[in-house]
Amino acid sequence: MIVPVLLGLSLLVFAISHLLPGDPVALAAGPQATKTEIAALAHELGTDQPLPVQYWSYLTGLLSGDWGQSVLTRRPVLADLRIYLPATLELVVAAMALAIVIGIPAGLLSAVFVDRWPDYLSRILSLGAISMPRFFLGLLLQLGFAMQLGWLPLNGRYPIIEDPPPFVTGFLSLDALLAGDPDAVWLALTHLALPAIAMSLSPLATITRMMRSATIEVLQQDYVLTERALGLSRWLIIFKYVAKNAMSSSLTVIGLYVGWLLGGSVLVETVFDWPGIGLYATKAIVTQDFMPVMGVTLAIGVVFVLVNLVIDLLYGVLNPKVRLG
Repeated sequence: MIVPVLLGLSLLVFAISHLLPGDPVALAAGPQATKTEIAALAHELGTDQPLPVQYWSYLTGLLSGDWGQSVLTRRPVLADLRIYLPATLELVVAAMALAIVIGIPAGLLSAVFVDRWPDYLSRILSLGAISMPRFFLGLLLQLGFAMQLGWLPLNGRYPIIEDPPPFVTGFLSLDALLAGDPDAVWLALTHLALPAIAMSLSPLATITRMMRSATIEVLQQDYVLTERALGLSRWLIIFKYVAKNAMSSSLTVIGLYVGWLLGGSVLVETVFDWPGIGLYATKAIVTQDFMPVMGVTLAIGVVFVLVNLVIDLLYGVLNPKVRLG
């Protein structure tokens, strides 16, 4: 289903971008351009062709690795995505890692100690985390940890006065690790910390709540009662049998949140001046430069369907019934 989904996404994005008001060619030509110059630029870019012809050219270009070029900068969109997409992916991966590492144990413990103080604390913190707007939380983190305490950098992805590690994966922390430079690893992680925390709270709260409800349900199953009757250790039952079976619903949330964070990263990237696809797409939207917007949307779509494919495969790892089916 990946192929028809991406094909439909490309058609939808192409149609929306051409239905929006405005003339990006006229903007790119400049306010002093004549009608003849605008027409010549439109012919050069192919925007004077019928829409079906334009879409076919765009689609065949996608299949051959040509994602179009920016009308304003004349840079290939795919080249820009190779620069900006890894920055956003690094931020999303860090945020989801924090949400998973903290959220799953928190939800598990909340279910084990249901209606006791760990459960109440977890529910209160989850409600507060999911209610807090990310951009406002980002500003609070900047005021507290960057401006008042001075523990972490205020914004940016890497110090301007420092040379970043050689580009390998586009993930600065990983590239610094591959380069064997511990100082660069530390700089990359300190710049990553605040925006990752700001993005992680909403998925962390959701994963915690989902894990709690799923664990409570699993704890009431007959096989868990049988294991208790056999005298197995309480924590052995929880970590070996209950946690694995309660993970399925959390996996679904994790897959959905990856796409949500990719598409909604623009607020955090704006607050922290993070050079990712959110800022890249925002600048393109403001200038009505549709090719970069279409490229960003398709890139998010590709990552989203691939992540959910991995999630579907993990269902089989956790649940033998799914694997046998």
